[in-house]
Amino acid sequence: MRITLDSALKKRALIAVYACLFAYLTVVSTQFLADRLASDLESGSLHAALKLDRGNADYYSRLARYYDWIRNDNSSAIVQDEKAVQLNPYNARFWLDLAALYAVNGDSESQMRAIEHAVQVDPTSPKVAWDAANLYVARGQTEAALRQFHVVMEGDPYLPETAMRTCWRIAPDVDLLLKDVIPARVNSYLSFLGLLMSKEETAGSLKVWDALISLHQQIEIQPIFNYIRYLLLHRSPDEAALVWREAASLLGLNAYLPSSNNLIVNGDFHLDVLNGGFDWQHQKRSSVSLSLDTSEFHGGHRSLAISFDGPGVVDAGVFQVITVKPNTTYQFSGHYRNGEMEGAGGLHFSLEDLYSSQSYFLSDELKFGSVWKSVSAEFTTGPETKVLVLRVQRLPAGSPLRGKIWIDDFRLVEKPVAEGSG
Repeated sequence: MRITLDSALKKRALIAVYACLFAYLTVVSTQFLADRLASDLESGSLHAALKLDRGNADYYSRLARYYDWIRNDNSSAIVQDEKAVQLNPYNARFWLDLAALYAVNGDSESQMRAIEHAVQVDPTSPKVAWDAANLYVARGQTEAALRQFHVVMEGDPYLPETAMRTCWRIAPDVDLLLKDVIPARVNSYLSFLGLLMSKEETAGSLKVWDALISLHQQIEIQPIFNYIRYLLLHRSPDEAALVWREAASLLGLNAYLPSSNNLIVNGDFHLDVLNGGFDWQHQKRSSVSLSLDTSEFHGGHRSLAISFDGPGVVDAGVFQVITVKPNTTYQFSGHYRNGEMEGAGGLHFSLEDLYSSQSYFLSDELKFGSVWKSVSAEFTTGPETKVLVLRVQRLPAGSPLRGKIWIDDFRLVEKPVAEGSG
């Protein structure tokens, strides 16, 4: 295409356009060449890049890394990083790099100022907060460290548990950490709960549980089972029962709560077995298999079938933890049906104290019966008994056993006090 320039004004305008285009291409090509040179972590290339673009803070930062990593020249690295933050004081990474160099140089005050600049520039960055928090810990500035650890726990998916452990080490105060540090969300509270369980801080763990429940958010059931197991093992059955009631209400599992009509949960197996909490639980046993059977039942519409086929049978591996009152009389009943059993000894229903192992009931051998048979008992708990364990035991334990038994329709209730007694 041919352009006709019929006036001096048009000629000057075209020259101006070409001049601008040339200047733009010069800048772009210079920056491109500088970037190519700066991408090579070598002194000559980096200095050449700086000659082409002395206003680029990133090039000074790269040169600082060259002096630090390759030349092991801390002083020269500091000079270059100081130039980087002068040119661009809004890059938190530049300040963090400079803080690290000051730390190596033993200049803790300059390191502190650099970290504080990084926090001011990027107050929500977990990386910045992590470095700042650990510096504050080293300087004994607990309150400042906790503020930064809160930022870490809010934003980093990998560091919260490590941050939490450090927080507990420098400030082992559950109320303080819940109020100011631990983010108010389910996964954070569960992590804190797990930490306190590992430290056997039962009283503190109950405070975390209260905070967790107050969120009114869905919780995975396995951590709840773990916590209830922890409380039971640490002889806090009342607290364990309360946790289960609150969790059941939150998760829509009220059908799994004991009642005055039956302290045994899911006694007729009409519900799925949760394998935790205060429902039936089962432990893997060699040569023993369990299944819910809808073809055989006594009280509801299915029973628990237990099959034995091999050596070393100790028990059925199925049990339930039941909270009771001390010095109280209870009535127990259960039902079973079985085929012919092969092996020495037999199966028994047993109820014993979870902690002392004191036996409150051991049934006669659950002998062969082609129809459903009942087992019942009445007993009074001791002054210290608060938790019983219902099991299907094998006596004597250990020898081979083959056969199948169905169990169903269990019930445990407090015996009514007769009028005029006491």
